[in-house]
Amino acid sequence: MAHLVLTVVGDDRAGLVKSLADVIAAHNGNWERSELAELAGAFAGIVLVEVPDDHRDALVAGLESLDQLLQITPYTGSEPVQPPPGDRVTFTVLGNDRPGIVRDITQVLVGGGMTIDRFTSRTVEAPMSGGELFEATVSARARAGDAVTDAVTELEQLAGEIQVDLTFG
Repeated sequence: MAHLVLTVVGDDRAGLVKSLADVIAAHNGNWERSELAELAGAFAGIVLVEVPDDHRDALVAGLESLDQLLQITPYTGSEPVQPPPGDRVTFTVLGNDRPGIVRDITQVLVGGGMTIDRFTSRTVEAPMSGGELFEATVSARARAGDAVTDAVTELEQLAGEIQVDLTFG
């Protein structure tokens, strides 16, 4: 079995996911995982597809037929592997939006020996102040020999400095 990681980008409109799913199913592909979202009028995401080796080229050709709807780039890197074991931490960040907040959070994680498994963020209008709030959910894991507790301590210190709420879950 071949695995394809598809990056998908196009103008948002009804039926895009169905069109993509139709092509994948028509070529005996299995839609395994995805992260899809509308961002500022564009539709974007990534999809992991498993397809029999003898259907791979036909699937890629079929995906190219969607070119007018979506820009699709298949990636056929190594076989998917399970992430290495390590202590995990998941947390949310909520506070006033400002430039550099993602850089500050990721700098602490990398400096603390953490690898980001998932990072989802958005900005929303603050209900009372009229400004923008930054909200993120982050899942990270420690590399071998590194401790999650050190990264958590540094994240808590950072949260105080940049005045955001940090919730571990």
